[in-house]
Amino acid sequence: MGKTKDIRASVEDELVFDPLVDSSDIRVENVGGDVALHGSVRSYPQHLEAAAATRRVAGVSSVHNHLEVALPPGDIRDDPMLTTAANNALGLNLTVPDTVEAEARNGNVTLTGTVRYGYQRAAAEATVATLTGVRNVGDHIEICWDAYANPADVTVAVQDALDRNALIPDGSDVVVDTDGNSVTLTGHVRTWAEHDAVLDAAWMTPAVYHVYDELVITR
Repeated sequence: MGKTKDIRASVEDELVFDPLVDSSDIRVENVGGDVALHGSVRSYPQHLEAAAATRRVAGVSSVHNHLEVALPPGDIRDDPMLTTAANNALGLNLTVPDTVEAEARNGNVTLTGTVRYGYQRAAAEATVATLTGVRNVGDHIEICWDAYANPADVTVAVQDALDRNALIPDGSDVVVDTDGNSVTLTGHVRTWAEHDAVLDAAWMTPAVYHVYDELVITR
């Protein structure tokens, strides 16, 4: 019981400590390291940062972000204005190909189109996430690779990327299994930073359309 209360208190302290989050309307629940965030924040970047701050806390094994974005009246944008702003921002980001488009409805921005790499899709999400008026980002971008990739080659490429990464220790038990263009990651990682490094390595590999995360955060 004591450890459960310690994790919740530590998450609450981290949310207060983080200058990018106003935690005044956030309620934290914890069951054995499975943490849920409830309440509201005043921007979508705060919504994302609250989850990131929670993942930094030792003992947190999973995060369920149920926070609502309650925009101040001055930050609300109508659909045409937010759609235009999102597409202009995407057009200015050299990492995002011009095959990606955005459409806004009631503050919810939906991304569609195609990219060749997972990191390009992540860049598109990050680009529109910081725009004033955004309540949520829905990512429906598809990854398309115009050449056949041997699953064995994809597995080797992902494993080599993991071996090069300074955040992933020697002797890691992370296993990469490739089926077609889908990669499944299993095994154990020590921290969320290590977890994200493993996923990033998989998404940066050519011809990877899907990454299934079955990694376990050790506590």
